[in-house]
Order: sequence, then C-alpha cells, then structure tokens
Amino acid sequence: MKKNLGVIPAVYPMPVLIVAAYDETGKVNAMNAAWGMICGMDKIALFIDEDHKTTQNLLKTKAFTVALADQAHMDAADFFGIATGNKMSDKFERTGYHAVKSAFVNAPIIEEFPLVMECELAEVVQTENMYAIVGKIANVAAEEAVLSDKDKVDPAKLNALIFDQFQHGYYVSGEQVGKAWNAGAGLMKK
Repeated sequence: MKKNLGVIPAVYPMPVLIVAAYDETGKVNAMNAAWGMICGMDKIALFIDEDHKTTQNLLKTKAFTVALADQAHMDAADFFGIATGNKMSDKFERTGYHAVKSAFVNAPIIEEFPLVMECELAEVVQTENMYAIVGKIANVAAEEAVLSDKDKVDPAKLNALIFDQFQHGYYVSGEQVGKAWNAGAGLMKK
C-alpha cells in the first residue's frame, strides 16, 4: 500500500549539471543545476532561476557549457550549488579548478569535469509556471578515460553523480542492468 507524501519533486534520478558562463569581463562563473534535461537531439533545457549569476551571464554572452559532475569532483560540484556568485566574487577561483575557452562557443570549459556540452543560447522560455534556458549543443567533448573502445561515453567509466531530491544525497550511476529497445521486446510478441 502506498503512503501519501504530499507535493514533492518526486523525480529520481536527477543529473548533477555544472553550468558555466563568462561575465561581461570574461570571468568564469559556474553553478550546480539538477533541474535540466536533454530536450532534443541537439538541445538541452535548464530549469534555473533568472536571478542566478550564471543565468545573467549566459543571457549576456548567449553561450554556456554544461558539464556532467562526477564522483571525483563531488566537493566542487556541491560547492557550486551552495555558493552564489551574486555574493561571492571569487566563487570559481576558490575551487582551484581550471577553465579554458570553448572553441565552439563563447563559454568556459571546466577542465576537471570529464564530459561537457558546449551550447549556444537558443531561447528562453518564460511562462507563469516555468523559466527555462534552452541551449543548442554545438559540441560535446569527453575525456578519453570515460570513452569505450568505440568512442562512445561509457557510463560505468563516467561515474556521473545523481542527485536525490528525497533525502538530498549524491549517488553514482554506472551499472548497466539492461539494453534499451530490447528489455521490453518480448512483450511485443504477445
């Protein structure tokens, strides 16, 4: 029997996305965003507040990067979520991390995270119920250490963080338990 829990954001897993953008002077700012999802073969939607420093920066530069946080960099990923660039001018510098300019968009790539999507601002969707940044993915770059022998990202090597909204924990993904477009194929024959 199910127990009623009320109204809570009951989606699991949630990604741990690190969104980075330059300000008008070329300074790096980054934030942790769990509310984001691929919304097309070449698009990502980020459901982030308009008042974030990173949001304001990417609106000005029309570009940003989205990295998948991994277990090895959990401390900085969490810090990017609890510190605000609106109040902490040296937020990025405090991590000791390094950024290089993307060759595809006017945005920083944080070198420590193993996978990054380099995005151009496609549109801002603002309704009574939602504020979303939609990015057109110009390139995806990954460290060779997280690739399979066929140059595909290997989730078991990536150790991507998953955010748990129920108890506010971080978990790691990676174990394959089935094959998509195959696990349910037997039901097609009924």
